[in-house]
Amino acid sequence: MTILFYILLFLHIVGASMVVGVWIANMKTPTVHPRQRDGAFVQLITGIAMMGILPVLHNQNPAEFDPNYFKLGIKFAVGLAVAVLAVIGARKVKKGEAVSKGLAHGVGGLALLNVAIATLWQ
Repeated sequence: MTILFYILLFLHIVGASMVVGVWIANMKTPTVHPRQRDGAFVQLITGIAMMGILPVLHNQNPAEFDPNYFKLGIKFAVGLAVAVLAVIGARKVKKGEAVSKGLAHGVGGLALLNVAIATLWQ
């Protein structure tokens, strides 16, 4: 079960890299790329899966796996906002419409905020 958790964590980080990396790459001409939407969904799916595994891991090893459900709830809410904004932006790009700077920076900035919450909040 621990190996599965760390594989999911790896994929979760890859999803964050997809969202934040494309955002940084397009900083001069802000837009939302479909890969950002994919990365946001990867983060949501793997995050939910990790939250489901945490109680089992906590029972096996309480010292290593002690979940903070308040923090995880905030991360879920921010991740859901990133996914919604990324879907809106990707649909605009697909239709050939302009993506506002606020929308593009909202996707990348909120994803970066989620990374900060994950790493800085102990």
